Parts: sequence; structure tokens; C-alpha cells
Amino acid sequence: MGRTAPTPDLKELVAETDLGARTLGGAAGRLVFAVALGWSLFQLWYASPLPFALGWGVLNDTEARSLHLAIALFLAYLCYPARRASPRDRAPWHEWLLAAAASFAGAYFLLFYAELATRPGKPIAADIATASVGLVLLLEATRRTVGAPMAVLALVFLAYIMFGRYLPDVLAHKGASWERMLSHQWLTTEGVFGVALGVSTTYIFIYVLFGALLDRGGAGNYMMQVSFALLGHLRGGPAKVAVVSSALNGLISGSSVSNVVSGGIFTIPLMKRAGYGGVKAGAIETASSVTGQIMPPVMGAAAFLMVEYVGIPYSDVIKHAFLPALISYIALFYIVHLEALKLGLAPMVAARVRPLREKLLGWAFGVSGTLAVCGGVYFVAQATKAVLGAAAPWVLAFLLAALYVLTVRVAARSPDLPPDIDVERPMLPETWPTVKAGLHFLIPIGVLVWCLMIEEMSPALSAFWAVAAMIGLMLTQRPLVAFFRGSGNYAAAAREGAREVLEGLVAGARNMIGIAIATGTAGIIVGAITLTGLGFRMTDFVEFVSQGNVVAMLLFTALVCLVLGLGVPTTANYILVATLMAPVIVELAAQSGLVVPLIAVHLFVFYYGIMGDITPPVGLATFAAAAISGEDAIKTGLQGAVYALRTVILPFVFVFNPALLLIDVESVWELLLVASSATAASLAFAAATIGWFRDRCRAWEIALLLFATFALFRPDFFMDRLYPKYVELPARELSRLAAELPEGGRLVLVIEGTNVEGEEVRKTVAVALGKPGEARARLAEAGITVAALGDEVRIAAVRFGSRAKKAGFEQGWRIAAVKVPTDRPSEHWVYLPAAGLLALLWFAQGARMRRATRAA
Repeated sequence: MGRTAPTPDLKELVAETDLGARTLGGAAGRLVFAVALGWSLFQLWYASPLPFALGWGVLNDTEARSLHLAIALFLAYLCYPARRASPRDRAPWHEWLLAAAASFAGAYFLLFYAELATRPGKPIAADIATASVGLVLLLEATRRTVGAPMAVLALVFLAYIMFGRYLPDVLAHKGASWERMLSHQWLTTEGVFGVALGVSTTYIFIYVLFGALLDRGGAGNYMMQVSFALLGHLRGGPAKVAVVSSALNGLISGSSVSNVVSGGIFTIPLMKRAGYGGVKAGAIETASSVTGQIMPPVMGAAAFLMVEYVGIPYSDVIKHAFLPALISYIALFYIVHLEALKLGLAPMVAARVRPLREKLLGWAFGVSGTLAVCGGVYFVAQATKAVLGAAAPWVLAFLLAALYVLTVRVAARSPDLPPDIDVERPMLPETWPTVKAGLHFLIPIGVLVWCLMIEEMSPALSAFWAVAAMIGLMLTQRPLVAFFRGSGNYAAAAREGAREVLEGLVAGARNMIGIAIATGTAGIIVGAITLTGLGFRMTDFVEFVSQGNVVAMLLFTALVCLVLGLGVPTTANYILVATLMAPVIVELAAQSGLVVPLIAVHLFVFYYGIMGDITPPVGLATFAAAAISGEDAIKTGLQGAVYALRTVILPFVFVFNPALLLIDVESVWELLLVASSATAASLAFAAATIGWFRDRCRAWEIALLLFATFALFRPDFFMDRLYPKYVELPARELSRLAAELPEGGRLVLVIEGTNVEGEEVRKTVAVALGKPGEARARLAEAGITVAALGDEVRIAAVRFGSRAKKAGFEQGWRIAAVKVPTDRPSEHWVYLPAAGLLALLWFAQGARMRRATRAA
């Protein structure tokens, strides 16, 4: 009694968004189950080292993409009904025909790979017929799984290929024949089977599968219970639980809607009971869940795409994205606290009465124990590798298994976690017993982080080992708990664990249907851009719209992302805008003399893309939250957009101040300084948007908060007005500087040359250099070869796909100058007056509150 469960409408929304609303029974249902299970097993095989170790079942990238799309298309037609009125418990006969035809077209590359390789650019009638059917059926599958807007957008780009010759000169191109369009889109890796689908095949599936297994194994509920145990007794506790649990779920989940529903069915009613009201409760849950998409390592699948588009290791993507995501969650936590203060809310659950000394000792032991365990694991692992060499992996696996058994033993001695939170009569669980009850869930997550960050394995292989650890955990945790408790019935416990593994594998596959279809359709758009040369025309168009102003250009790009986000899922939105706009921003900024790191531009595009999940009138996450709260979705979305402002400003900050992405941060102290000042800035901005600091803010106080926010986020703005940031040295100094730069240091050059339109262009470009060494070798590793003719130095070659190429370096252009930082005072000195301003405002409001109290 008193517990809230998802309503049928909510289940339908989640199904339509993530899983497919059709549930087949009988033989058809078993077939879908088997295909989904087989898809997950294939992806595990593809991500594992087994094919190469055994010399069997090795597929090249194109073949794997073909099979990936074929299975996704087959499941799309069987799991997603054509219309709302279509049957949900069976698939009509024509759906089976469409599923078979679509899967054949998707698998065409796999089935006839050798034949297609012998006739590149010369398709036969069967190729054209298959590509035609495949495109049509892919677009229909897109309409079903992702929504009509994306299918229509893809059709617009296909029409642009065919009829672009009739458009005005600024957008016109030579046009293409039907055969050339189909060959480019379906029979090469430039269109549907391009980079986006490749990332879905190689990376995204295995991480989505990991998240599905964690949730099915009980990790999601564990994170919710731990959050409630830690924060449920605070003022506005349910809202803070929503923020923290969404941040934890965001580590492993890439779906805003499922995040809202899984946590919101408990937190939204609790927030309403606490006094937030339905609109604010729904908006807080929406803002929390959507922000989960910017939380590494999964990041709504965009992190893996950035690896391909930016050309940096996955570990670097995580490093750059982590601090802004953390700051965004800290600011949201502060926002819900300020809302609680404004509304005068009291804690809805009584806190456990403990002396302050006992609380401090508990936190000290908890933090120090966690650090000691992490440090111990690290040093034991490193020592084992150093001593045992090739035998180390086996020993480490044994030690990990022993640690797992120990944590399960600890969990078995703790009370079982409740399956949910009692909304009507919430009881605050004991913190430490709640934490102990699921410590073993941290092991697969630890395996993932270790493989990624310490062993520096590929993202796919790291996720494979994490999934393997999670499957092992799910198969054994119940029998082990039964053993340690002496309850017997091990066979039933083992069967339950096996059932959960199978359900997790199938759920992961069904979660991937829409993502795979979306990345394939995004390939249509990317293919249209590469076939027509639209990317080059966009530079002129955006320069015309922005008149060369970088801020105006970024505002225009943000607007494009928001508009696309209303009807296109986050992953597809990112692919489209990253392909079309990111290179334009880097190019035009370079021509303005501003060095914008490529990762900053891609994160900018991604951040604004996810805002579509909140922004009215479409925002699916908002509709899910409104369905739980029973409030108007538009009002919920507007309130959520206000809460999201603290995330909206971050992309503008890290474009102009890359230190927020830990770029050019050279020491631990500088890292701490940048992180603390950016956090303080975000909190000040949150207070300004809410209109509450210690007390209700007056207009001039909000203005001071905004000024302090700007100073803390952009200290270089003020220092640049006093001292130049760079000094230009002659190009002949290039070799010396390239040899002296530390690892990761950025080489900044001014280059001049003629662009493809025949115009003389001067721009500033930068590229990060790798490990220290001889200058020529370091430049070659970054993708540059230079040639010196007297005092003149030219870029002799730029390697395709290299960091230098993606940063805007141009072959044959002259290096006009090398830019080096000036010896000016640190821009961090600006933090002092900004912090003083915040302190002054804090004490001023405190004095006003005391006067009001005395007057009352």
C-alpha cells in the first residue's frame, strides 16, 4: 500500500520511446525474444577479443554495420506499430513482409560484400532496387521508432540531392542522378553505413546493454535507495534525492524518458507532498534526468561519436566533459535547495538524531575508507602487474572475484533493499546498511572505469569486460546471498539470476532499436552533405547570418540545435549539427583570430541538442514528468527550462574559456582553482535565476550576482583588456617551440592561404601535441608536415582525419607566425574581487534578514 507504480500511459510512453509499444505473444513473441537475444550476443562477440583470438567470426566494420542495421530494421517493424490504432499484441502479415524486406536490404552489404567490392561506383539493377527499397523502409522505420520529424528531415536532404541544382546560388549544387544518390547512400560507407552507424555498432550498443543489465540486476534501485538514505532527511530532501539519483543513473543510462519514469514515479509524488507543487516537482525531475545525458561515460551515446568526429581518445572525451556535467548537477542541487528556502519547506522525514562528533566521525571514516580502498585496489593491481607480468590478469581476476564474494557476504548480512520507496509513509533507511546492501554493484562500474582510464583499453573492449563482470554478478549474486544466509534453494536462486540476465540482454537490444535506426538515418543526412558539398556552403551562409561575430554565430547554432531537438533525438541531432555546423564554427572563429578547441564546439552542439527533451512544446521527458505529476506539460516544460538555464550557459563559457574542459590546465592546484571558481559561478547564476541567495534578491542584487558569475566564468575577458594573451614569433621558431611544448600542450599558429573559393584567408589554428620528442616527429603525429624555404615555412601536407586536419590546418598554406603565451599576470587574480563581491552580498543579505527579524 502507498506505493506508486507506472500508469499504463507512462508504460506506453516509455515503450513507444525506448522499447517499442508492441508485445507479441506465442511463437512470434518467442522469435522476437530470440532475435533480440541473438543481437545482444552478437554485439558481445563483436566487442570481445574472442573473434581474433579464435580466428573465427571476424567481421570487418562494414559487414558488422550491415548486420547491426538488418537486425534493427527487422525488430523495428515487429516491435513498433505503424499507427496508434495498430494492434499491440500481434503483427499483421504485411508487417512480417516489411520486416523481412527491410532486414534483407540492411544485410545486403553483408550478403554480397565480395560482389559489391568488385564493382565500386557501378551498381547493377539489383543493387539499385535493393537500395531503393532499403531507403524507403529505413525512413518508415524511422517514422515509427524516432518520429516523423526526423524522417521528414531526411527526405528534405534527399530532395536537396536530387533538386539542389534549382535552388539559389548560395545553396545550389550540380545535382546527382538517382543511381548516384542511391549508390552513395546505400552502397558505400559515406551514407547510411557511415561513421554514425559504425559508432552505434561498435560502441553504443555495448554501453546501452551495460546500462540495461545494471538496471535489471538492481543497481538502479540501489542508487535510488542510497540517495534517499543520504538526503531524504534534508530540507527539500525528495528533490535532492531526484538530483543525486539521476546523476548516478546518468553514469550508465542514455535515455531521458526512462530516467524520468524510473525515478520520477517515487520522487515526484514525494516532492509534491514535501510542498514543491506538481509543476516544480515535474520540472526538477525533468531537469535532473535530462542532465544525466551530459554525464560521462555514456552521455546519451554522444561520447562515442565525439571520438570519431573530434579524433581524440575516449578517455579524453570523458576528461573534458566531466567537470561541466558535475558543475551542472551541483548547481541543480543548489537550485532545489533555494526553492525549498523560498517555499519555507521543512524536512518531510525526521533525521536520525546523532551527536555532531558522531556524524563527523562517520563521514571521515566513510570518505577515508573509500579513498583507502580505491588506493589499495590501485596499488595492488599495479604491483601485481609489475611482479607477475603476463600472469597478472589471471591473478587480478581471482582477486576481483574474491572482492566480489566479500562484498556479497557483506550485503547478505544487511537487510534487503525495498523494491521502491513508500510514497505515502516514507521511512528514512539507515545509511550504512543501505550502502552495504549493494556494494557489489560498484564492481562492474569499477571494471569499466579501470579498463578505460588505467588500462586505456578501447571503449568497446572496456565495456565488454564490464558487461562480462555484470553478467557474472547477476548469475551468482542470488545463490551467494542464499549461501551466506543459509536459506538453501540455490537452484531457484540461480534460475532467477539467469532469467534476469536474459531479460537484461533482451531489454538492451530493444533499447537499441531506435538508436540504431536513428544513426542509420542520420547517415542519410551526412551522406547528403558530403555528396553535395553543403558543408562548404554553410560557412558562407553562417558568416552572412552572423556577420563574422562569433557570439552571434554561436547563438545561431544554438537556435538550430534547439529547433532540431524538438523533433529529432539527441544522438541524431548531434550527428547532424556536428557534421554541418561544428566545422563552420571552428573555421569562422579561426578567421576571427579565436582558437576554439574542436571538443568545445562539439560539446556546445551536444548540450543544446539535449535541451529539446525539456523545451516545450515537444519535450518527451517533460511529458513523462507531467504525466506523473498530473500537471500541465507546457507549464512543466517552461519551469524546467528555467532550471536548465544553468546548463544552457555552460557551452558559451567553455567555448571562450576552455579551462572548464581542463584544456591548458597545468597543475592540480590550477585544476582545483578552476573547478571551485566555476562551481561558485554556477551557484551564483542559479541564485540569480531563482531570485534568491540568502533572502529574496532585489534587482540590483541579481545584477551583482550575474556580474560575479561572468567574472568567475570568464576571468580572461578582463585580463585580455589589460594584457595581450599571445605574442607572435616568426615562423622559423616553429621547430624549437614544437620540441619544447609539454605533452598535451597546444601549438598555436597563424596561417595564410587561398581557400576553395579563391579568397585570401588568414586564420589562427591550434593543435595539441603528443608525447615529448623531436619536433618533426611530434608534428607528424599530430598530422602535419612542414617545409622551410629560407625564412618562409609552409604546411607541406596535412594527414586526412588527423587532429590537425580537424583543427583547420590547410595543406600548402604559409605559416605567418607562431603564437606563444605572454608573461602576463595570471587571469585567476580576477577570482578575488569576484569572490569578494559574492561575500559582500552574502553578508548584506544576512544583515537585512537580521533587521527584518528584529523588526518583527
